Amino acid sequence: MPLRRVRPSAAALLLFPLLSCGCATVGGSPSADRAAPGRELSASELRAAAVADNDLGTGYAVTVMTAGHGDTGAGAGREAADVPACQPLLDVVAPGASVGTAPGTASTSPGVDRPYAETDLSVARAADPKGGVYGGLIGYRAGRAAVLQGELEQLFGPCASFGSAAPAPPAEKPGKKAPIRTRHRLNREDTPTPEGADAAIGFTLTNESGGAVLTQRAVLARVGTALAVFTTFGVAAEPAAVPDERIVRQQVAKLRAAQAAKG
Repeated sequence: MPLRRVRPSAAALLLFPLLSCGCATVGGSPSADRAAPGRELSASELRAAAVADNDLGTGYAVTVMTAGHGDTGAGAGREAADVPACQPLLDVVAPGASVGTAPGTASTSPGVDRPYAETDLSVARAADPKGGVYGGLIGYRAGRAAVLQGELEQLFGPCASFGSAAPAPPAEKPGKKAPIRTRHRLNREDTPTPEGADAAIGFTLTNESGGAVLTQRAVLARVGTALAVFTTFGVAAEPAAVPDERIVRQQVAKLRAAQAAKG
């Protein structure tokens, strides 16, 4: 969830009026035997649905984290795209939007489109120390995850190249350098839809800042009322790898099972 944000974390897509919704799937069709859309999970249920060590097998270690923006406030430290429509591409791979309220209660967010809950996690694999996967489970009101996924699909053309800037330093800390600007390049990646998911999107976001070239490879799977985001990191000489298929598959299955269970 650009790598200069020191705590890699997946986070909520920030919804504002973008383009008309389309819900196409990149690189594959929705699973033919998928379950019904599923219910909204509470924040605690979403956290319980995070994949665990024993779901993945020997050699995997999972750390579940608290979503950063839930602790620091809406948009705290959020990098701003110079093309507003491209902002969700940054927010989906880093802390950004605020989380609303639990299902069944009035939203305190400016609108009902923001997520109400998020759980972040990181997965390390002993056999591949550099191949860590960072993920996020993001809960939305019924129907909103599909809308967001469709809108993100529409950004591959308009956001093929765009810039961003980190937040300005606090006024009480004079002498700090001006925010560093980053140039991003977006490439769609062919991504089959995992079994049990409704759709999937894959992309690589290249972040060029000064002489540094960093890459983020992301897979976003829509599972009923939630989005599951998986991200890996790399550099120009060693680009980010495709997120571990086992992690993606097991997380989708566990999230779908949680939605199908009675609350």
